[in-house]
Amino acid sequence: MKVILLERVERLGALGDVVTVKDGFARNFLLPRSKALRATAGNMKVFEGQRADIETRNAAARAAAAKAGERLDGSAYVMIRQAGDSGQLYGSVSGRDVADAVNAEGGKVDRAMIVLDKPIKTLGLHAIKVRLHAEVTATVTINIARSADEAERQAKGENVITSQFEADRASDAQAAADMLEGGAGSQESFGRDD
Repeated sequence: MKVILLERVERLGALGDVVTVKDGFARNFLLPRSKALRATAGNMKVFEGQRADIETRNAAARAAAAKAGERLDGSAYVMIRQAGDSGQLYGSVSGRDVADAVNAEGGKVDRAMIVLDKPIKTLGLHAIKVRLHAEVTATVTINIARSADEAERQAKGENVITSQFEADRASDAQAAADMLEGGAGSQESFGRDD
């Protein structure tokens, strides 16, 4: 199906482009969301007549998104989640979770604006893109930790999983040294005369 784009659509084209897309994509996504019109002769005339208005509305929406993006870009949010000793989360963090965290701090984003290639399944700092407009993207940092203390340590740049393994290794080495000094593994005779 041929459509006229009413705004920039990623990997498809810019405002005013006539492109060929699959029927389902046009019927289920582009047309209901007013991102395109069917490319008929009548719609082409209507579009050309309203092109200036459409471009003005698009520029205003882009400017509003850019203003919101300035406030949002570079901000950091903390999410407390349960995880195993290796840093693997028991669940995963999805776009909805990220949108909820941003909105809880006063931001205004929809979960469809969050760009995640795959769900987040590990502790740590994760940079996530937020697409506020087809031409405006902001980046936020999500700090996923098991506790507020751990989140603070991660924010300072510490790898909490590595430091936990080092602390465990040091305590194991200390326990082994105690055993060699005569702690739990010492040889003593218990009341037997040989």
